[in-house]
Amino acid sequence: MEEEALQFVTYYEKQLEIAKRFIVIRKSKKVSQQRLSVLSGVSYASIRRFEKTGDISLASLVKLALALQLYDDLDNLFKNHLTYKSIEEIINDQKD
Repeated sequence: MEEEALQFVTYYEKQLEIAKRFIVIRKSKKVSQQRLSVLSGVSYASIRRFEKTGDISLASLVKLALALQLYDDLDNLFKNHLTYKSIEEIINDQKD
């Protein structure tokens, strides 16, 4: 069986990837950076910086996502991906 090489991604690469995805979504919804600033309450400068560098606070990112109605994306962020093998595992997990 062939082994897959480990892939390491820096936080900066991941930030840029998220910012690029965000730009595609914003543009597909035909919302300008200026309009998004008004809708979200996030400054225009912060939106520009985010889309250029990927740098943004969590609070501002949530505001932007809500302004673009990306509710499912927020709900699925860090969602528990555990799969249980038995009802006992579910019960034990709920106790913790």
